[in-house]
Amino acid sequence: MGHSQDFLQRFSGTITSRDRAIMFRQRPVTVWLTGLSGAGKSTIAFELERQLVSSGHACYVLDGDNIRHGLTCDLGFGHVDRRENIRRVAHVAQLMNDAGLIVIAALISPLREDREAARKIIEQDKFVETYVCTSVDTCERRDPKGLYAKARSGEIASFTGVSAPYESPQNPDLRVDTATSTVDECVSGILDYLRNTSLVDSRWPDGVRSRK
Repeated sequence: MGHSQDFLQRFSGTITSRDRAIMFRQRPVTVWLTGLSGAGKSTIAFELERQLVSSGHACYVLDGDNIRHGLTCDLGFGHVDRRENIRRVAHVAQLMNDAGLIVIAALISPLREDREAARKIIEQDKFVETYVCTSVDTCERRDPKGLYAKARSGEIASFTGVSAPYESPQNPDLRVDTATSTVDECVSGILDYLRNTSLVDSRWPDGVRSRK
C-alpha cells in the first residue's frame, strides 16, 4: 500500500524564478522535440545545446535514450509506461526550468494527450512543442539503430510508426524536417523562434522579458 501524501508540504526559498532568470540572462523554457525514431531529435537537441551554450546560455538536454538508462530504467514501452516516462521527464524539465535553465527534451512522445500533459506540468508559456516531422520512410531508410528492421521482423513489439501509432502535433509551435533541411538549418529555425519570442536574447539588460 502507498502512503498518504496528506502530510506533505511544499516549501519555497527566498530566491525566485525571476532572480534566477536575471542571473542567467534568459527566460527558462523547454523545447520539446517530438517525432519518430530516427527523425533526428537527439542530433538536433545536442547541436541546439552546443549553440546555446556557445552563446552564453545555461541549458541541458534530456534525451529519451539517456533518461531510460537511469530515471526511467524501470519502465517498458507499453502505453502506460510510455505515459509515465513522459510524466517523469516533464517534471524534471519543470524543476530545471524553475532553476533557471533552458531544457531541450528529445522524446518520441507519440500521443497528443501525453504531450499536452507534459505542457501542463511544464507550463504553457515555457513549453515549445517542436515537431521533427521527418517521414516514416525517411526514418526507416536511415534506421541508425536497426530498430525498424527488428520491428518489421516482429522482434520489437509496439514500435512507434510500425506497430504502434504516432499522433503528429496538430498545431506545433515549430516544425522542422531533417529530410529537407540540414541539422544547422533546423537548429537555426529553433533559435530564430526563441529569439523572436524573446525567450533567449543575449542583449537583455535585465535578463527578463515577457513572451510575446
